Amino acid sequence: MNREKTVIAIAAMPGAGKGTAAELASDRGIPVIICGNVVREEASRRGMAQTQENLGSLMLRMRDEEGPDVVVRRLIPRIAETESNIVVVEGLRSLDELKLLRRHFKVRLLAIHSSPDQRLQRLLRRRRSDDPSDYEEFQQRDMRELAVGIGSVIALADHLIVNDSTIEAFKSELNRFYEEVL
Repeated sequence: MNREKTVIAIAAMPGAGKGTAAELASDRGIPVIICGNVVREEASRRGMAQTQENLGSLMLRMRDEEGPDVVVRRLIPRIAETESNIVVVEGLRSLDELKLLRRHFKVRLLAIHSSPDQRLQRLLRRRRSDDPSDYEEFQQRDMRELAVGIGSVIALADHLIVNDSTIEAFKSELNRFYEEVL
């Protein structure tokens, strides 16, 4: 266990603001490691198109094949290799992932909340290849995330930021949180 290294683990439903939180951390010089990239890398390795359906089913398959903490297990060496004493891990989804992180590092869990309507609008504007194109796909993705256990992780957060106002207000809250951690 490396208790000198602090991991700021960010948990949030899709579209709540994890990417903005990670970007702000990166702007401060904090290394950012993204959980979703593990699934995207595996999709590339398997020659799969990176659609919402493919990545969602692959994420579940990986958990079935290698255990519910597979994503974080694959990230532990990357986190340990960073020279920084603070690392952001964006996109924690399950209690198993949280437990594994806590076995290896000091963890500050940040949850970000936004209403479903706000999150859907953000995802429709963002238009990443794995983002939903309509409300039905959005709901399916939310249900998949909740089934993996993201709601339990959010419920255990050390700090919660509600992202329901302007981007400036959200960034101000994030900056206050990062200052507290640093």
